[in-house]
Amino acid sequence: MRLSFKILLISLFCASTSGYCVAANVVVKASMDSAYIVMGKTTPMHIEILQGVNDMGYMPQTKNDTLTSAVEVAGITKADTIDLGNDRRQIRFDLILQSFDSGLYTLPPILYLVGKDSFFTEEMALKVLPVPVDTLQTVHDYAPVVEPDTRFFDYLPDVVTDYWWAFLFAILLGLLVYFYFKYFRKKELPQIFKKKEVPPYELAISSLEKLRAENLCENGREKEFYTRLTEILRIYLDGRFGINAMEMTTTQIVESLSNNNDTRDASTTMESVLHIADFVKFAKVRPLPDDNNKAFENALSFVETTKPIPVAAETDDQQNSPKLP
Repeated sequence: MRLSFKILLISLFCASTSGYCVAANVVVKASMDSAYIVMGKTTPMHIEILQGVNDMGYMPQTKNDTLTSAVEVAGITKADTIDLGNDRRQIRFDLILQSFDSGLYTLPPILYLVGKDSFFTEEMALKVLPVPVDTLQTVHDYAPVVEPDTRFFDYLPDVVTDYWWAFLFAILLGLLVYFYFKYFRKKELPQIFKKKEVPPYELAISSLEKLRAENLCENGREKEFYTRLTEILRIYLDGRFGINAMEMTTTQIVESLSNNNDTRDASTTMESVLHIADFVKFAKVRPLPDDNNKAFENALSFVETTKPIPVAAETDDQQNSPKLP
């Protein structure tokens, strides 16, 4: 009988302890700051767990779980663990409760599992108050138009606000280039002088004199001599008369010279040079030394005959003399 009486006393002691449960050295407590809450608002349920350092437990309740049909867990805060010494530790966190239905609700015990053992808090009550509703006993006017707060960036295009860093980088790069050329690179750029253009007649005469000085025929290089000779003449015809001789055959060149008033008289001389050059270059004929000299003289004669005639400058008497009608 005494043993049964002691068990009864222990049971009554546990039942009289509000908000927590103790078993196997694990204590689970639950408390709330207020038993009242306005509908739609949230309130924290403080959970405190005392257990051994090596005990590994967890609470099945998760976010969006419902404690009752009208009360749900809107969130769970991060747990805070404190070492109490003597191989004991304290764990604290909050269950964020929320309800959208007014009324008085009994919250079931919160379950905490350690291995195969289950631990519960005691039941708690929560009163959910309704939201005050305007009865519209007084007629309310429309709210006035309110100008929103604006900033400078609100007036800029989206591409500028999204990629402002790219525009800033481009501006800074442009400033760096500007200051570099304005202050650091003071050395003037070298002036590019246009090469003086040599008149076609002078170019042909100087090229012929250079060709004569190389003595190609005397060294058995007749083909190279005639190739150079005809090239000088073709360049002269292009620059002097606008005849594209570099792209024309001998027959076409002779025909063009015969149709030009300035070259018609000298076309026979040019024709003889081109014909003997064709024999040497394509038929591999080796001309006599006299033929080489004659070809060169004919080429020189053609250039001299067709050179531009300088316009004589008028004397002062001619400029001042009256013009006859």
